Amino acid sequence: MVVSGNVSGRGSAGRRGAGRGRSGKGVTDQVVLITGAARGIGADTARRLAARGARVALVGLEGELLREVARECGGQAWEADVTDAEALRAAVDAAVAHYGRLDAVIANAGVAAAGFARSMDPEVFERVIEVNLLGVWRTVRACLPHLVESRGYCLVVSSLAAIAHVPGNAAYSAAKAGCEAFADSLRAEVRHLGVDVGVAYFSWVSTDMVNGVHEHPVVGPLRRSLPGPAGRVHSVEAAGKALVRAVAGRSTSAHAPRWVALAKLVRGVLPGLVTRRSAGRMAEADRLMAEADSSGLVGPGGAAAGARE
Repeated sequence: MVVSGNVSGRGSAGRRGAGRGRSGKGVTDQVVLITGAARGIGADTARRLAARGARVALVGLEGELLREVARECGGQAWEADVTDAEALRAAVDAAVAHYGRLDAVIANAGVAAAGFARSMDPEVFERVIEVNLLGVWRTVRACLPHLVESRGYCLVVSSLAAIAHVPGNAAYSAAKAGCEAFADSLRAEVRHLGVDVGVAYFSWVSTDMVNGVHEHPVVGPLRRSLPGPAGRVHSVEAAGKALVRAVAGRSTSAHAPRWVALAKLVRGVLPGLVTRRSAGRMAEADRLMAEADSSGLVGPGGAAAGARE
């Protein structure tokens, strides 16, 4: 993977270690690297951070879109796949060389696939794990030396799917639960080094990825049948605002909508509730899934990630 370089003419700024450390005083002049920044939550967050005075380093696929977002933000873009450790490390190092330091990372890149575990294409299932979990690990690993130097902040984007595990979402739920566990362990490991770690949890957000799930002939109707707040789709802006608040406050957790925080308190009873509620639907859904033969990565971002395999 070739790493693409500068978009704007802003030069390197600040000495290493010049970040705000653990004070959590805001985002002005902070250097924030965001993966999966070409569209959706990553792009919205980049724009919001830039509007508040942060300097953004954007990493992702879909180079043309990525560079357009960077131009809007007055930031920089580097094209790299989070499953390619060497390219990702080169992108992170290039961002640090350009800006002079790294104060925060938002490990946001992700893909989804709709399908049942017993019939899904194994390569698609494993690609979701590769991007959503191992991609987060590789992102954090590449950024950690710089975050230790700046006493910075690491924000891992997980999901309500880490808490409530609905049918048709096994790969995504497994990966996002892994992200949560990884971040929780990491927090204890690096706190003494001055690095804070947060986890973001979002319900259904109106992104191209989620819209792709909605369009699936089997999983889409199952998703739309979820009761009450669990079935509602929320704005990209709500998620972007939550991530900006988390970076500004170096928060342990971020939620959008805010009721997702309550779901964590009752997570022990959720698997049983999901199983009972879906019991009457699964036999027919399983039959339709076999006929649909549709278990690829969803949305334009998924298409871009799938093209890199």
